[in-house]
Amino acid sequence: MRIDKFLKSSRVIKRRTIAREACDAGRVTLNGRTAKAGSVVAVGDVIEVAFANRTSRYEVVSLCEATGREQSAAMVREL
Repeated sequence: MRIDKFLKSSRVIKRRTIAREACDAGRVTLNGRTAKAGSVVAVGDVIEVAFANRTSRYEVVSLCEATGREQSAAMVREL
């Protein structure tokens, strides 16, 4: 699954276009490397997202295409 789609599906970022823009701006890293919007995410990967004044780290727990609120919360674990 693409990282921009994963960030939207897991509700870390609300819209896929915003996730894509964050990747293009270099504010998203995947396993310590700057991620492009098309980078592929796998279970066990660590994602860091730099928001306005803080950085959040998440571990990928599961991958789901269509998610509800309960499923999206189970997709990531905040570190």
